Amino acid sequence: MKFCKKYQEYMQGQEKKLPGVGFKKLKKILKKCRREDSHEVHDVRTCPDHCPVCDGSFFPALLKEMSAVVGFFNKRAQKLLELHLASGFRKYFFWFKGKLRGNHVGLIEEGKDLVTYALINAIAIRKILKKYDKIHYSTQGQAFKSQAQSMHIGILQSPWLCELMAFHINLRETKTKSRNAPALFEGCSLKINDGKPSLACELFDSVKLDVDLTCSICLDTVFDPVALTCGHIFCYMCACSAASVTIVDGLKAAEPKEKCPLCREARVYEGAVHLEELNMLLSRSCHEYWEQRLQTERVERVRQAKQHWESQCRAFMGV
Repeated sequence: MKFCKKYQEYMQGQEKKLPGVGFKKLKKILKKCRREDSHEVHDVRTCPDHCPVCDGSFFPALLKEMSAVVGFFNKRAQKLLELHLASGFRKYFFWFKGKLRGNHVGLIEEGKDLVTYALINAIAIRKILKKYDKIHYSTQGQAFKSQAQSMHIGILQSPWLCELMAFHINLRETKTKSRNAPALFEGCSLKINDGKPSLACELFDSVKLDVDLTCSICLDTVFDPVALTCGHIFCYMCACSAASVTIVDGLKAAEPKEKCPLCREARVYEGAVHLEELNMLLSRSCHEYWEQRLQTERVERVRQAKQHWESQCRAFMGV
């Protein structure tokens, strides 16, 4: 079965209409472009930059659809994980407000559906951009993909996808076996090669996602991980150091000019996401390392907190 038909069947099979990629509509735009190009000499050098058919309709339409897909996915994933991590009265309050109807089984099923939704839409976007490049003999489609990532609308760079992967592994490893337990999502796994962990996810033959869990600042496994809005993951304390803020002030206090240590993009700290599911997964999977790192971090946190309050006291006293 061709992917276009498989994608259409998947989207139509959802209970509610979900944001998606207008695969057929975008292919029609490209066919129109091909017909127009056939009436004149095709100039490979100018078409990628001067194609009125695609510049005026293809890329704007795809950009709008990608934004809708990522926005929907992030919102749903955030609510799901918020409920899973909630406890006591807070959890019952969320259920009462109707943020998620059902029980533990509902959590598992919705999480699985969200991962599937993210990956199948990522494949759809990749395939339609490859189609664009094939028709135009260009690399403009790949350039658009890079541009979308810099605009934070690449679904595979969403920190909530990383959290959902960790969420499934956590459930699979901690859920007690019972006859009525639903089948857990087997596509996600934590791999450790030469002491370096990574998250892997395989759902379809044509897509495989690997997330490196080594902090590029301290070069160790990420501890108390946080994802910046550019998608890169660091230890929380390392991110605070890179942003020139203390752990007491937090990343929201970072100046807009501060940049990601990897991609050098500015304004990436204020919207950083704390990866709590990933934190739980790594603390259990790398227990010895976690305990050692916890001791050293605790000392540093106490030192920074002491310095912060001493400076506040001196400022209050006018010293």
